[in-house]
Amino acid sequence: MKQCLLVFCALLMFPVGAYAAGAIAVDDEEGEGEPGYGLYTGANSREEAAREALKQCKASGNKNCKVVARFDTCGAYAASTQYYGVGWGSTEKAATTMAKEQCGANCRIVVSECE
Repeated sequence: MKQCLLVFCALLMFPVGAYAAGAIAVDDEEGEGEPGYGLYTGANSREEAAREALKQCKASGNKNCKVVARFDTCGAYAASTQYYGVGWGSTEKAATTMAKEQCGANCRIVVSECE
């Protein structure tokens, strides 16, 4: 019992699972064939993830990037030439389903990721 208490206390001092966040940034100008995007996961906060996703999006040569999704577990971005949708959830399937529902018909998943 005493050993279990010591292990529990050690876990409180040094957390095993650190908080991780992700974000998706896109340049989704209407009519583009393939929207440019940046995806970042493993950040310490949603804000950090958003900054890094924007950097990646812009580094790929996109000019009009914006953050469309911030997530803790899974995120997804769906697009067509006219519409887009974003999703998040506890599974990749939940995130992609939400993104497709928001986007509508003729949309496809451009990017999805889970932490």
